[in-house]
Amino acid sequence: MQMEHQLSVPAPIDVVWPALLDPQRVAPCVPGATLTGVEGDSFTGTVKVKVGPITLLYKGTGTFTETDEQARRAVLKASAKDTRGNGTVSATVTLTLTPDGGRTSGVVVTDLSITGKPAQFGRGMIADVGGKIIEQFSACLSEKLAVDPAVTEPAASEAAASETAEAREPVEAEPLDLVHYARRSALKRVGPLLGVAMLVLIIGAWVRRVRSRSRD
Repeated sequence: MQMEHQLSVPAPIDVVWPALLDPQRVAPCVPGATLTGVEGDSFTGTVKVKVGPITLLYKGTGTFTETDEQARRAVLKASAKDTRGNGTVSATVTLTLTPDGGRTSGVVVTDLSITGKPAQFGRGMIADVGGKIIEQFSACLSEKLAVDPAVTEPAASEAAASETAEAREPVEAEPLDLVHYARRSALKRVGPLLGVAMLVLIIGAWVRRVRSRSRD
């Protein structure tokens, strides 16, 4: 399954690019994700996913297989497995950034393979949920870049990049509630249809009322 989403961050590309390549900086902005280790271009982590009353815990790894600083293009490959054997997920994420004045725009292309309970939502719903996650990630990253000088100052950023994840105590994230995201997506899709249906009912009732009066 391939999905494409847009990314927009109100910060210069020279600030956004190194931040996105630093798992320790961006992991807190990914819903449900907890970073557990970093070594070179690879990292390990967990993602908690809630599907109704069931909570799944995925453990996996990710590696930046390509980082083209000149083209501002990066490719990340990641895979994870639920600890109870309820499913797997693997993805190849290609991120391309472009400057947009003082902002940074980006295109995120995800080639996703997923099994287990989350797969029951279907391609369209998963794509919509992915869009919501990207929006939340962008908002979090924007806030982080605005208030965290360790990201915006090059010297501090380089120092932070040299730290290992083990030197910091992992902060466990809240589960990613797929039903919550899917419900919002479904309402967004169904809402206009409900509006049209209500309009038809109102017009129908009005016509019947006019006909009834004309007969009287």
